Amino acid sequence: MTSLVLAQHDNAELNAATLNAVTAASQMGGDVHILVAGSGAGDVAAEAAKVAGVAKVIHADADHYKDSVAIEVSNLIVSMAGDYSHIVAASTTTGKDIMPRVAALLDVSQISDIISVESADTFKRPIYAGNAIATVQSGDATKVVTVRTTGFDAAEMSGSAEVSSVEGAAADGSTQVVGRELTVSERPDLGSADIVVSGGRGVGSAENFKIIEGLADKLGAAVGASRAAVDAGYMPNDYQVGQTGKVVAPNLYVAVGISGAIQHLAGMKDSKVIVAINKDDEAPIFQVADYGLVADLFEAVPEMVDAL
Repeated sequence: MTSLVLAQHDNAELNAATLNAVTAASQMGGDVHILVAGSGAGDVAAEAAKVAGVAKVIHADADHYKDSVAIEVSNLIVSMAGDYSHIVAASTTTGKDIMPRVAALLDVSQISDIISVESADTFKRPIYAGNAIATVQSGDATKVVTVRTTGFDAAEMSGSAEVSSVEGAAADGSTQVVGRELTVSERPDLGSADIVVSGGRGVGSAENFKIIEGLADKLGAAVGASRAAVDAGYMPNDYQVGQTGKVVAPNLYVAVGISGAIQHLAGMKDSKVIVAINKDDEAPIFQVADYGLVADLFEAVPEMVDAL
């Protein structure tokens, strides 16, 4: 029994979410291999070889893997699938794009967003926006699994796996990346930050989000937003925290002007410490908050920034 973990990267550095996926795969039993599919991603393969618990790194280098296009990477994974009992990826944008296609091509059911490994064929995953936990058992010969990164600790960088190169699958070419719009920020990455400060509809405007950013900068935090704030155009889509955005579990989560709709709570309620600031003392966010401040954010947040 051997698991294949899809490495997520930018052809220069390994994405931290891969480390959580390796931890989950190691709990499924047997050896763990990492697949690094990219273009000029030799440094990524070398970094992946240092992940603890990994027996082998498989490096496939070709131009058509540069952008992690689902049709290209999934064809490669499927060509290798016969050697593996489990195919695992972090439940990130990339994982959610590639793994359903892998499952479809293998004619198996994908097991999505697991938070616990009970045995080699049994897993737990949240349903109903995290209000219930389902125990799922799979009888498929190959288990295709995506991992909620907040449910597993990151693997340590203390390994020394061998790296082997393989020929990539033939290029399909039917899908190409024509552009990519990324938000450039010097703040920590939202998905892996220790501290996150998020703003909601109560912030009122994109201009007012500077208040949130000021607090985040004082704390060395990433900036997030509720879906209501994103839909209103206050912040870009990649800042959204929630069921249809990013799932985060930082050591400290500060929710400012966020009412606490169930979809938002699903994306942050596993945070170690939750602080809520809202002028509505009946806002649902206070039900999950460790510390709650009933106050006008336009007065409370500047006061916090001054104090810090």
